[in-house]
Amino acid sequence: MKKAVVHFEIGCGNITQTVDFYREIFDWNISPTENSASIDTGKEGAITGHINKLGIDEPQQYITFYIETDTLEIDLKMIEAQGGKKLVNPITLPDGRTFAWFEDVAGNKVGLITPSTK
Repeated sequence: MKKAVVHFEIGCGNITQTVDFYREIFDWNISPTENSASIDTGKEGAITGHINKLGIDEPQQYITFYIETDTLEIDLKMIEAQGGKKLVNPITLPDGRTFAWFEDVAGNKVGLITPSTK
């Protein structure tokens, strides 16, 4: 089964400054909450994203994309078998999706996410 990129994430240390930057430059519709902000680029068919402030000890400068999969655990095993590394174990989100992060063989951090159950 082919798997598509369905979401992107921008990490930051200052959520307000980062939201203002992307909103002003690209005219994106951004809805901030406490430590994150949902991004709608306003282009039909484009993937959605979010800006995220993870915490003081977490990585604050990163960009990653998420690949949708219905075989997350199997994919993580295949990634490790091919020389990649699991970075974040699967975490279930409030909407029922589950995500994980891995590092590819070039050192890039990439996300996997299951389809929405709602």
